[in-house]
Amino acid sequence: MTIETRAEAEPMTTRVALHPFLAGMNRRQLALLTDCAVAVQFKRGQVIFREGELANRFYLIETGKVILESSGGSGDPVVIDTIGAGDLLGWSWMFPPHTWHFTARAVEPTTAIFFSGTILREYCEKDHSLGYELLKRMTVVMSRRMQAARNKMLAIHHRSDTLPPVGLSPFMEQELDTRAGADDDR
Repeated sequence: MTIETRAEAEPMTTRVALHPFLAGMNRRQLALLTDCAVAVQFKRGQVIFREGELANRFYLIETGKVILESSGGSGDPVVIDTIGAGDLLGWSWMFPPHTWHFTARAVEPTTAIFFSGTILREYCEKDHSLGYELLKRMTVVMSRRMQAARNKMLAIHHRSDTLPPVGLSPFMEQELDTRAGADDDR
């Protein structure tokens, strides 16, 4: 029996309780999470969510790998991060305006636990300790992802340092010629 098949055979209560992202949460909190959890699978290449769309869910990855990418609406997408087993996928469901900041795509067959963010937001409003526990855990992930995005931006910037210099407009060249002539008159 493969790890993937074993994970799928476990009851959802066990799968939720054993996921590393939720380690240390109390039984009541785990029961609320299990109440809005569903097992899902993604095929290689499948888009899980798209940048800019409504964020109303999140996933805990059990097996496989997912890339987070961003195109900023133009050009080819840039891979921001790769996540795998034990990781959280999706924190935008918790914060207004509830839209995805990245596109998520499975790069290999992936199993995950799907959570309804809409229902969980209601639970967090009623049980602030649940909201606080999730917030503490998600801020660690957010910080790591933002650092990964920063590192990608810096890497792209350093590669662009080798671009040829920008040419001057005819107006700038004329102004420089005028200044040079004025200096010569002195």
